[in-house]
Amino acid sequence: MYMKDANVIPQGAPAPGGPGAEPKWTRSAKDAVGTAYSTASRIWYTFSDGVVNEVYYPTIDRPQIRDLQYLVTDGETFFHDERSLRSEVQTLSHHALGLRVINSDPGGRYRIIKEVITNPYQACLLVYTRLEADPHLLARLKLFVLCAPHVEGRGWGNNATVITADGRPILCADRGSDGRAGDRGSSDGAGGGGESGQNHTWLALGASAPFSRTSCGYVGVNDGWTDLADNYKMDWEFGCASDGNIALTGEIDLSQGTEFTLGLALGTTTHNALTTLLQSLGVPFTEHRERFIQQWEAVCAKMLPLEKAAQDGGDLYHRSQALLLAHEDKLYPGASIASMSIPWGDAKSDDDGLGGYHLVWTRDMVQTATGLLAAGYTETALRALIYLAIAQLPDGGFYQNFWVDGEANWRGVQLDEVAFPILLAWRLRTIGALKEFDPYSMVMRAASYLIRKGPATPQERWEENSGYSPSTLASNIAALTCAALFARERGDQTTASYIQEYSDFLECHIEAWTVTDEGTLVPGIKRHYIRIDPVSVDDIHPDEDPNRGIIRIANRPPGEQAEFPAREVVDAGFLELVRYGVRKPGDPLIEGSLRVVDAVLKVDLPQGPCWRRYNHDGYGQRADGGPYEGWGQGRAWPLLTGERGHYELAAGRDVKPFLQALEGFQHATGLLPEQLWDEADRPDQQLYFGRPTGAAMPLVWAHAEYLKLLRSTSDGKVFDLIPEVAERYANNTGNVERKLLEVWKPNRQVQVVKRGWTLRVQAPAPFNLHWTDNNWLDTVETRSTPTALGIEFVDIQTRGDGIERILFTFRWLGSDRWEGKDFEVQVTGASTY
Repeated sequence: MYMKDANVIPQGAPAPGGPGAEPKWTRSAKDAVGTAYSTASRIWYTFSDGVVNEVYYPTIDRPQIRDLQYLVTDGETFFHDERSLRSEVQTLSHHALGLRVINSDPGGRYRIIKEVITNPYQACLLVYTRLEADPHLLARLKLFVLCAPHVEGRGWGNNATVITADGRPILCADRGSDGRAGDRGSSDGAGGGGESGQNHTWLALGASAPFSRTSCGYVGVNDGWTDLADNYKMDWEFGCASDGNIALTGEIDLSQGTEFTLGLALGTTTHNALTTLLQSLGVPFTEHRERFIQQWEAVCAKMLPLEKAAQDGGDLYHRSQALLLAHEDKLYPGASIASMSIPWGDAKSDDDGLGGYHLVWTRDMVQTATGLLAAGYTETALRALIYLAIAQLPDGGFYQNFWVDGEANWRGVQLDEVAFPILLAWRLRTIGALKEFDPYSMVMRAASYLIRKGPATPQERWEENSGYSPSTLASNIAALTCAALFARERGDQTTASYIQEYSDFLECHIEAWTVTDEGTLVPGIKRHYIRIDPVSVDDIHPDEDPNRGIIRIANRPPGEQAEFPAREVVDAGFLELVRYGVRKPGDPLIEGSLRVVDAVLKVDLPQGPCWRRYNHDGYGQRADGGPYEGWGQGRAWPLLTGERGHYELAAGRDVKPFLQALEGFQHATGLLPEQLWDEADRPDQQLYFGRPTGAAMPLVWAHAEYLKLLRSTSDGKVFDLIPEVAERYANNTGNVERKLLEVWKPNRQVQVVKRGWTLRVQAPAPFNLHWTDNNWLDTVETRSTPTALGIEFVDIQTRGDGIERILFTFRWLGSDRWEGKDFEVQVTGASTY
C-alpha cells in the first residue's frame, strides 16, 4: 500500500503506486439484472450484495465496470462499504427491471435508499439515492461513491482522470489508445482504439449533487476504500491514474441535501459520455422512472395470461418474461446471451473472466426464443431465427458459442446446436409467424450438416464429451423430421424422403447406441439409458456398444478418478425423446431409467426436488465451498426440475410440485440460478442449502424452461412436442412406413448390417457404386441419387438369406477416377422379411 503523506503528493497530482492489485470480477449470483426495454438505451446492469456490479455497454457482451457502491463514515468512529450493510431488494413493478434497495447499518444508525434504473433512451445508469439518519449523526456523515472500471472487459490498462464539465468535477475512465483496449477486436465501436476512432469506450461518473472532493487511485494501493478504511478520512485527492487497475472516488456534497441522483454514463468519446451523463441528470429521476416502467409494462402486456397456471400468483412468470427480453442485444437484434454473469467471477481475472456467460449459445438462444413463443410473444423469436441464419457457417454448422457480433469464441461443435434453429424455424412456420422471411436455405444447410457430420456429436449438450447422446439424438431426429416437412412443402420429394429416412436411421438405433443392459447403479435395473456412448467422431469404425465404452469426465478434482464405464454414468437427457415425440411417456425403459436417475442424481431441497446433471460431474462449487476453478463438484440444476415437470405432465401425473419447486428456487428479484448448493450451510462462504452457488445467475435457459412448463400446464400438453414427430415415432401404430436403414458414409464406415435392412451408401459427391453381394461373381453398377443437400446415395437391399456380405467401391464421376480400394459390410442375422 502507498503510505499517506499529504506533504509529498499535491492535490490533483497523478496517483503513484500503479498498476494496482490483480483485477477480479464479482460473484456471479446476482440479486437483479436490468435494462430499459428501449433499444436506444444500450446499457445493462447487474446487482448483488446491495451494490451495482457489472455494467454492460454498448452490447450485452461488453462489461465496463466491476462494481459501483457507496462508502459511509462519520470521519471518526466507523467506516462501512455497502456490502457490509443489511440489504433489502424490491422490484419497481411486476415487469420493469428496476430496483428499490434499502441498505441499512447493522447498528440501526442510518440507511441508504436507492432506486436503480437505466435512462430509457440513453446509455446511462441512474441511481436515485436518499441517505437517512438521526439528524445529529446525519450532520457528521460523509458519503462517497466508489467505482471500479473494467473498461472493455479488462481490469488492467485502465486510465482515470478528473474532468471539469459544466463547472463541476466529473470522474472519467477509459482504456489506453495504444491498442490495449482492442483485445478481441470488433466493428461495432466497442473495442480498442483512440479517442476519436472506433473501438474506444469512455465512462463518466457524476451526480446531481456535486462532488466536493474527487480522487483517482490504484485498487489496493490508494483507492478510496483503502484511503477511508485507514483512518475514516479521505486524505488523497489524485487527479489521474493511468495504465492499471484503477478506482474512482468522489465525495457527495451533502450540504445541498441528502437526496440526489447518481449517474454512470458510457460513450465512444469523452464528449459523448459527458453529454449523456449531464443530459440524463438534467431530467428529474421521477420522469425517467415513469418512462422506464411504462416501456416494460407495455411490452409484457402482450404476453399470454399464463400466471393462471403458476403456483405463486404469477410473480416468477412476470419476471421471466422481462428477463428473457432483457438478454437480447440492442445493437445486434436477435442475439440473446446465456446470462449477464461471470460464473465464479470473484475468482477470475481479466483473461479467464472475459467471456463469462455473456455469449451467444445457439441452444440457449433458441430456448429463450421458444420460451417467449410459449408466452405468446413472437417478435424476438423471428429476430433470433434471422440472426442465426446470418451466423450460420458456410458448411451449415454453428460455432459452439460466439460474441453478439458473430465472432467465434469457442469453436467446438454440438449437433443439438445445429438442430435447434431448424426446430425454431418450424415452430414459427406452424403458427404463421415467419412473415416475409424464408428460412429454407438455412434449414437445408443445417440438415445437410447433421447428415454429413453425425450421428456422433463432438460434444453433447453439457459441452464435454463426444459420442451418441440421447438428448442430441432426440433434437436431431425432431429437426430432421421438420426439415423433411419443409422440403416436402417445396415439392422436393426426393430430398424430403432422404432427410426423413436419415431421421429413421437415427431413431432405429437409439437403444442400440445409448441403452445398457449391464447397468449396476440400481439393483434390479440392468437396462437403462446412459448419458453418452463415448465414441470418437474421428473413428470411422467406432465401437458402438454402450456396454463397452469408457467415458473420461472433465473437471474432476486433481488425483481423483476421471474415467468410468459409460454404462455407469447417467443423466436425464433421454427425457428429450419424450419431449419432442420420439418416444412415449410411460415407456418401461423410460420409467426404469428415471428410477436410476432418481437414485443417483435426485436432491430433495426445501423448495422441492432437483437433479444434478450426471454422476461424477466436476462442474460446480467445490466440496469445501470453494469456487469452481477448472474442477469442482456438480450441483443441482433448477432447469432439470423443469424438464422433469414436462415429463410428468406428458405421463399424466401432477406437475404442480415441479412448478412450486421452480418458483421456490427463484432468488431475490425472481432470478433462477444455474446451480443450487445441495449440502449443509456454509455461511462464511454465502452458501446455504437450496440457495444459489457461485455459478451463473440468472440462467436464461432455466427461465425459458419455466415459461414453457407454464404453457404446457395451461395447454395440458408439452409445448415443445412436435405432432409430426410423435405421429411418426411415439404414436406410430403401423400407419407410417419407416425404413429400417443402416448408413455407410465416409465418417462412419459401418461394418455390419442386419439382414433385411437397407444398406445406404452415401457420399458428398456424385459417384457410381460398383458393388456385389456374391463375392464379385456378379457386379452391379449403380448411379448415385442426388439430393438438394449436396449428398448423393445408393441403396442396397439385404433380403436374401444367402447374402453374407456386401462388397463395393466408388467411381467418382466429377474426376472420373476409381477409389482404388474395396469396402466390406457383413450381413448378419435371419431375414426380418
